[in-house]
Formats: sequence, structure tokens, C-alpha cells
Amino acid sequence: MTAPSPHSPPPGRTLTVRREAGDTVNRRRLSDLPGWLLSSTTVLILLTIWEVSVRTFDVSVILFPAPTRIVEALVEGFTQGPFLRHTWVTLQEIIYGFGIAVVAGLLVAVWVSSSRLAEKIVLPIVVVLQTVPKVALAPLFLVWFGFGIESKILTTALIAFFPILVNATLGFNSTSGDQVNMMRSFGATRLQILTRLRLPTAVPSIIAGLDVAVVLSVIGAIVAEFVGSQAGLGYLIIASNTSLDVATMFAALVVLSVIGLVLHYAVVLGGRRLAFWSEENRARSVAN
Repeated sequence: MTAPSPHSPPPGRTLTVRREAGDTVNRRRLSDLPGWLLSSTTVLILLTIWEVSVRTFDVSVILFPAPTRIVEALVEGFTQGPFLRHTWVTLQEIIYGFGIAVVAGLLVAVWVSSSRLAEKIVLPIVVVLQTVPKVALAPLFLVWFGFGIESKILTTALIAFFPILVNATLGFNSTSGDQVNMMRSFGATRLQILTRLRLPTAVPSIIAGLDVAVVLSVIGAIVAEFVGSQAGLGYLIIASNTSLDVATMFAALVVLSVIGLVLHYAVVLGGRRLAFWSEENRARSVAN
């Protein structure tokens, strides 16, 4: 047997190591910071580089205006110019078109997922219509409905319709057959199965479709305004392009980006409230 070391603790007692405050180093990684802080900082850095580069190389305002000049165009456009009126027109086209797409997409999804006959008849027709570029249909809507807001709303609704239909149909069809049979065995009607089982199951998929569709609604409204319009941010971009007012064009793009972001986060927050039980929303809540 070896003799115990003079520095070893007495029998029956554990060795306790005390660490000073400076022994523990907490290293904070960039990925641990909030997402909004990282993205905001990145955008701020890019804008600074943009501003410095334009002023250093004396780039013409017709080619590439500085961010400060774009901000001036924004302020001037909303205080003295027509930005407010054009933004309101485009926002109406987006909201109305998106609303029509939501109602039509959900109704067709319920019909298709509830009937094999409807699935075989309707889905191929919808897929064929989806393959037709909406940009090619926009001039036709312009002939039918004129230069007013109606043609823009219809174009926006058609572009946003397909993602809602596909995701909602996928959600309705993801319901377990055993659960449906169990509810039928208890005497549940088709409406009760739809509202109490299939619809709650499909909510996460529906929210995903709405998130895609709301961004496409912004694109649809602008594309329709490019084809022919008398007002709207798309009309303002075309008019600014004619007069070589690039700063106003960039300002209109900034407004469109803000509209898209606001609508996107509105759908995301609404989805978290409606589908709070889903794994994805719970993971996001823990991450935040």
C-alpha cells in the first residue's frame, strides 16, 4: 500500500475547490445576440458604407443616390408630395386582393380536401391556371376592368391564391384517419369534424401559406400597377423613372419594403396566437 500524500484531504472529507470570480470567463457569441439587433446593426453598417462610397467617389444622384438623399425624398414625398395618396392606393390593392385570396383559397381547400371528385376536377384546373404567368394576364384584366383599382385587386388575388390553396389543402389532408373515424363513431357531423379536428390541425399549414401569400400580394399589386395604372407606388416608380428621379424610386421601394415587413410580421404574430401549440412556434418562443 502506498502512503497517503501529505497534501491529500483527510479520510471522509471531500476536496472543495474554490474559484475566484476571475476564473470563470463567460464568452458571449454573436449568435447569442437578439436577431433584431444583429440585422439592424448589419443594415446600419451597409448604409454607412453606401453613404461613404457615394460621397467619396462622387457618384451621380441619377445613377445611385446616397441614403441621406433617399431619406430626404421620403420626407418630402410624405409631407409635400403624393407619397401618402399613392401608398394608400397600393395598400388597398394589397389588402383587398389578399383578403379575396384568403377566402377563396380556404373555401376551395375545404372543398377539395373533402371530396375526391372535387380533387380530381378542380386541382388540375388550378395547376394549369397557375402555370400561366400573371404578368401575361394583367393586360387582359386591364382591358376587362380598366385602369382602376379592380384590375390590380384581381391580379393580386390570383398571385396570392395558389400558396394559400396548396398549404391549406396539405393541412386539411394531414388529419389522422383514426381521429376522423373516432369522431364519426361518436356521431360527429362533417361540419363538427371540420371545425373541431381538421381546421385546428391545418392551422400551422394555413399560416405558412398566408405568410407566403401576403408577400406575393405586394409583388402582385406592383406588377399590376406597372402594366397600367393611374395611382399607386408602382405608378410612382414608373413616373420617377421617366423623369430620372432615382431617389424617389428608391424611396418608393423603401415604402414597399416596410409594407411587406409589417404584413409579414402581422401574419407571423397572428399565427403564433392561433397555433401556439405547434412545435415551430414553441421553438421560436424559447429562442426569443
